[in-house]
Amino acid sequence: MASDASNLGPNNPELIRSVRQRRAAVAAFDGVPPASVPPDAVTASGSGLDLAISPAYAYEQVRRVAKARRLSPGKVAGLVSHHIQGRVLGFLGFLGFLGFLGFLGFLGFLGFLGQENANVVELNRALAALM
Repeated sequence: MASDASNLGPNNPELIRSVRQRRAAVAAFDGVPPASVPPDAVTASGSGLDLAISPAYAYEQVRRVAKARRLSPGKVAGLVSHHIQGRVLGFLGFLGFLGFLGFLGFLGFLGFLGQENANVVELNRALAALM
C-alpha cells in the first residue's frame, strides 16, 4: 500500500481520471450514489495516512460498518456523532482554546479555523469496545 500523495495538479487528466475511478469504487463499496462521495474519500493528504476523515465520509460509511459489525445503523451513527471533533488548526486551535479561557482573548477566534473531522482511531476503538 502506497503512503504518499501525487504531485499532479487539479487539472491533470490523470488525476481527474483517477478521482473518478476512486469515486465510483467508494460509491459501490459503501452503496451510495457517486455524487454523494465526499472529496476526502477520493483524494489523499501529503502522507495518505489520515487519522481523521470528514464527518460526511464517516456518516457515508455508517450502513456498511453497522452491517459488518452487526450493529444498528443508529448506534454507529451515534458513535460517529460523538467522535466529531471541532474546528481547530494545529497550534492555532490551542491559541483559540486559550482565548476561550480568557487568556489571549483577542486570539479566541482562531479556534474556529480548520475543518470538523471524525477521529477514526477513537471511533474504531469505540466500535471495538462494543464487540
